[in-house]
Order: sequence, then C-alpha cells, then structure tokens
Amino acid sequence: MSGVNVAVFGATGAVGVEMIKVLEERGFPVKNLRLMASRGGRSAKWKGRDIPIEAVEESSFENTDIALFAVEGDVSRQWAPIAARGGATVIDNSSAFRMDPGVPLVVPEVNGDDVAGSIIANPNCTTIIALVALAPLHRAARITRLVASTYQSVSGAGKAGLEELEQQTGAYARGEAMNVSAFPYQIAFNLIPHVDAFGEEGYTKEELKLRNESRKILHAPDLRVTCTCVRVPVLRSHSEALTIETERPLSPDEARAILKDAPGVKLIDSPGDKAYPMPLFSSGQDLVYAGRIRRDFSLEEGRNGLVMWVCGDQLRKGAATNAVQIAEICVNRRI
Repeated sequence: MSGVNVAVFGATGAVGVEMIKVLEERGFPVKNLRLMASRGGRSAKWKGRDIPIEAVEESSFENTDIALFAVEGDVSRQWAPIAARGGATVIDNSSAFRMDPGVPLVVPEVNGDDVAGSIIANPNCTTIIALVALAPLHRAARITRLVASTYQSVSGAGKAGLEELEQQTGAYARGEAMNVSAFPYQIAFNLIPHVDAFGEEGYTKEELKLRNESRKILHAPDLRVTCTCVRVPVLRSHSEALTIETERPLSPDEARAILKDAPGVKLIDSPGDKAYPMPLFSSGQDLVYAGRIRRDFSLEEGRNGLVMWVCGDQLRKGAATNAVQIAEICVNRRI
C-alpha cells in the first residue's frame, strides 16, 4: 500500500493519545488520519498540525483501511462491527473480543501469523508484557505452569489514575487531605491488591485475563496459570514477577542466551552490578525488560523451573505500540 487511511477511536484517552504518537514515531504509512471520540470538539497534534477530534457516528469509518480502537468494551462491541462492515480492519484494545474464538488475539513477536480477519484483538497489557519475555522460553522448553505477581502502575487506570497519584503525593508533602476516587483506597505510599472487579473464586478479572489470554496466544489450552495483580504507586510501566515450570530443563544461562536475542526483549541481568529491570528504565520504551533470572528452588528434584522479573510500559508495548505493530502486519500482508 502506498498510503493507509487510519482512524483512531478513543483519541482523547491515554492509550489513544499514545497510538497517535506511535503511528508518527514508527513512520506508519498514513495517507489520511481521522481522530474520533464519543464526544468531539477537541484536537490532537499530528506531525506538527492540529487534527480535529470528531464525535463518532456511523459514517466515521467510511473509506477507512485501519481503525485503532482505544475505548471501553461495550463501546467496542457497538462500533467495531460497524467499522468492519464498512471495510476497515479493526484493531481493538478492549477486552470485548479477546476470547471470541473467531477473533485472533495477537502479540506480533509471539503469534503474528495469527493476524487475519476484519477484527483483531489487542491483549491485556499484563499479558503482552509477560508473553514477550515468556514465549521464547516456551518455544525452547514448553512452559506448563506460570505463577505471576504483577506490580501495576497507576497509568493503567488512565488519566484519572495518574492525576490521583500526583495529587495525593503533592497533598502529602503539603500536609493536605488526599482525594480518593480513581482507586478504592489511597494509592500514594500504599499498595492495593485489587485491579479490576473480583470474580471467579476470588480472582479479579485482571488476574483471569492473564490465564485465559496466555492460553489462547500460546495455543496452550492446558497451561496452568495463577496470578495476583497489585496496584503500586508508580506513574508508568508495569512490573511482573514470573515463575515458570517447564517440560524440559532450562538453565538460567540458557534462558539468558535465548532472551538476549529475542525480538522485543532487552535483557538486563547482572545483579552483582545492580543491573536489573525497573519501571524507571522501561517507561516510554517499547521493549520488555527482563532480568533476575534464576532457578526455582521450591521445586522438587525432577521438575524444572525458573524465576524472572520483567518490566514494560503498559501504555506503549502493553497497548498502543502492540496495536500499531498489528496494523503494520496488516499493511504488509494487505489484509
């Protein structure tokens, strides 16, 4: 394609704003760009000029090749079929279609060959960050069990989360009252073991997403997964402690060698030099940072396992960049 007509729906939100940036940074072949939200009236910068943000309507997706959706699930369920019927390939960042068996769920470094159809789902940010690092190890030794603890930044809750941590931190320094609205409790100087709504057997939806989405993306329906998701007072970039059990032995050195050359991964693993992944490093980046790789001492003889630590920017690789990478596959394959 010489040029692609692109729409970004949800252009005023944190992920939508990032999608616009990533399209420009990666030199995506945009011919025409339309920006939409549930309500119009604002504008956004694109290559130095202001692009108006329109209120979405049924005609909004006419003559659109790629539609990037950064809206809530119920909004996606309403508008994605409309955009697809109009001829657009919809890349949806919500959870609306992720577990639909007819809709591919894609992390390009992991299962880019699954890209097909008129609606493609972008996985949850915690899933993307975990699987960019885990998929190369899965290919080498087949992961049979995953235990994950996530440490999720406030920007995972959007602009309201960012603003609340900033307000609370400033209020604490000034000795003023803290506002609490985006999260169930004060997040400044605190941890909240509660991300998304509680559901099946005391797990939150966020925790179940990692299990269900990992199985679909890796084509591993029997993968055993348990997860605890925690909101932490970090502005940007999620961190995850991952413990894996593998079918065949995989030494820490072998895992490091695999990840050193893995697409989308930056290996930082020299604890003696205090070199390990942190949100401070991965924020604003598109790579998943991996390190602290070590043998799982808790397994009895004959079982194989590793422990590792990863960090990734959930607004970029965990959302916007992953969606644009899917769009690049679509363009290259003329989907």
